[in-house]
Amino acid sequence: MKRTMIIMVLALLLNSTYSQNTKDTSRQDRFNQYGRLVSRSPLDVENRNGILVFESKNLDYRLWFDIRVQVDGQMFLGKTMNPIGNGTSIRRARFAAKTNLTPNWYGEIDLDFANGVLELNDAYIQYDFRNGLAFRTGNFKERFSMAQTSSSRYLNFLERAMVVTTFAPSRHLGLEGSYSGKHFLAAGGVFFQEIEDAEMRTFSEDNNKDYGRDEGVSLTGKLAIQPFGDNKEYGGHVAYAHSYRQPKTSVEAAEYGGVRYSSRSLSSINRKKYLDTDIIPNVSHTMLSNIEVAGYYKGLGFQAEYIKSNVHRKNDLPTLNYDGFYAQAACLLFGGRQFYNKTEAEFSQPYRGKKWGDVELALRYDNINLNDENINGGSAEAYTAGINFYAAKNVRFQLNYSYVNHDRYASGKKKLYVGYDLSGNLTKDPTQVANANGQAGEDYGMLGVRCEINF
Repeated sequence: MKRTMIIMVLALLLNSTYSQNTKDTSRQDRFNQYGRLVSRSPLDVENRNGILVFESKNLDYRLWFDIRVQVDGQMFLGKTMNPIGNGTSIRRARFAAKTNLTPNWYGEIDLDFANGVLELNDAYIQYDFRNGLAFRTGNFKERFSMAQTSSSRYLNFLERAMVVTTFAPSRHLGLEGSYSGKHFLAAGGVFFQEIEDAEMRTFSEDNNKDYGRDEGVSLTGKLAIQPFGDNKEYGGHVAYAHSYRQPKTSVEAAEYGGVRYSSRSLSSINRKKYLDTDIIPNVSHTMLSNIEVAGYYKGLGFQAEYIKSNVHRKNDLPTLNYDGFYAQAACLLFGGRQFYNKTEAEFSQPYRGKKWGDVELALRYDNINLNDENINGGSAEAYTAGINFYAAKNVRFQLNYSYVNHDRYASGKKKLYVGYDLSGNLTKDPTQVANANGQAGEDYGMLGVRCEINF
């Protein structure tokens, strides 16, 4: 009898303790780590075309991840004056978290870990009025060149055209407003520093601390006319963009007040910068202008851009004028369809024509000129042919062949050979080159591959 009573008392105590703990746990779950009472709601988890998405039942909250890995390899063909090493690279290893906290508030952070080097890409907050009008602030790409703003997930070639990587502004801290109407997109913003890594941030802080320098301001605007609206079979745009840019403090103190234009000529593996103006001193401001045209019809897509830079200098020095352009086309062979993102005025992930995927052929010509007055950074042209295989999911394989033709001034700040002198010796001085016009400068071919997965 005593044993039975003892067991009953213990059972009551254990049940009371379990109930109390359950109650406490349930209560604790309604508080965040700061002790604040919070609301809770269940989330649905879905795989949306290979992307993991968490979403509330009433659609007022959404969180998803955007992860990207691109593995590249390149080999270089032809006899060159300056040896080029073949190589491989993790071109991009991106991890991004994106969210809609409400139907109006959006935010994201995007980091790149390529080759073990950490860089900050997108980090911004956006408010969408749901009527085409939106504002955002943080670190993001300026709306200037469609090739620059297009995600690297959807580029038709391994690298953007030389004129784009040289002139088109990329990510900067700033504030931007945009409006997407039925037949147009308009965007404009004010931008400040570039903060992709610790070195640039250190330069900005040192320029502020040691010299009290202003950060420098850029004003960038773009208007794209989209005459065909939301047509799924065909469409496109014509656009004009302009940017007024002051020198920034996200450079070493000794370089402040200058501008430098340079490019690695369609390669992230060949680290030589043949095209390079070096630091142009005494710059008051630069004016960038861009004209672009893009269109699509079913599986065929094309785009072209012309970009010009006017470098206005102090002390009555003449203005420098540099420019360049590219034109490209791509065609899906097995019934796929190009997808044009009207809200962003750029091409996005195409629709595959078969269950197994699709194949795309792509061609591009690009040209750039960094020669003016007595500051000659070189000029170049390049021809690129590509084959893209889109697998059934977010997997893509790319094969590119490019031929690059540099002129005698593309000497990498006179660090690279550009021809032979009268004695038959290699020279880095373009004025000493004895080759006939058109034969000077480094020319070579390159074969590149990319394996990509997005999830």
